[in-house]
Amino acid sequence: MSSSIPEAVEPFLGQAGWAGALIEPLAGDASFRRYFRVSLGDRSAMLMHAPPPNEDPAPFLRAARWLEDVGLRPPRVLHEQAAQGLVLLEDFGDVRMRDYLDDWPDDEAEVYTAAVDTLTALHRVPPGPFTAYSLSEYQREAKLFIDWYCPAQNLYVDGKGWAEAWDAALMPLLGRQRPGVTVLRDYHAENIMLLGALHKQGLLDFQDALVGHPAYDLVSLLQDARRDVAPELEEAMLAHYLQGHADPAVFRADYARLGAQRNAKIVGIFVRLWKRDGKPRYLALIPRVWALLERDLAHPALAPVAHWFDANIPQELRESGGGTYPA
Repeated sequence: MSSSIPEAVEPFLGQAGWAGALIEPLAGDASFRRYFRVSLGDRSAMLMHAPPPNEDPAPFLRAARWLEDVGLRPPRVLHEQAAQGLVLLEDFGDVRMRDYLDDWPDDEAEVYTAAVDTLTALHRVPPGPFTAYSLSEYQREAKLFIDWYCPAQNLYVDGKGWAEAWDAALMPLLGRQRPGVTVLRDYHAENIMLLGALHKQGLLDFQDALVGHPAYDLVSLLQDARRDVAPELEEAMLAHYLQGHADPAVFRADYARLGAQRNAKIVGIFVRLWKRDGKPRYLALIPRVWALLERDLAHPALAPVAHWFDANIPQELRESGGGTYPA
């Protein structure tokens, strides 16, 4: 057994009926979780190692079971020992939405329509047993921008004004996220698997689900930090989602609010991954996220936050896509 494979894995696989399986490490993500593909004869499965204290698979398991109960397609749980951070999952294969569209860009509208339809189906059912997306959580996330990005750029900014600007921008939408919908929070082209047909989607990375506003996962999908989504496609998919919606203008304002909040958070997270976790590869994604943030800030609903940016972030940084970083 390779030293990179945790000692507990082989006994765990033996208990699951996978003794002697081939274990292949897979590329990791931005968390402490690790993934392996296990193969035995003509069977394959995915092994998640989410070790305590940095990780806890219990929220993933709870969300996976709920999603399956409402008719969506998380990976099925084959065996688990949550206390050890080990979960054996159905193998969705290798066809990520992102990779498929890199090879078959002409299918983009069809694939994104299916992804939006999945959200529509999710939003038609009552929200799951998850915590509400509160103003304090929105503020905690947004604060990552001033906690990590601003110091990295040697900026001394108005933290009190930052919080006040977000209060003013976000408070109007809070009433519109009650009773709310299940928000997966990381719904984008690298977390969607295509299961043998363009309209059959397997869901990944939903362990942080909350109950919140239906615009949030649309923002995650259509303002993707890792993949360019043309403004024309974004608009077409928004219009598709909003068919029959009672007040599209209000929804679009909330979409811009959550877009700005999410994109500011992501900039902070990507800098934190570099500074704290030694993962500089995410810095190359900041210019894309910054451009999306600037677009969202142009909406009148973001006027308080836009004024803060005007007063605190130098224009040359904004024009350069958030600044430059080490290669």
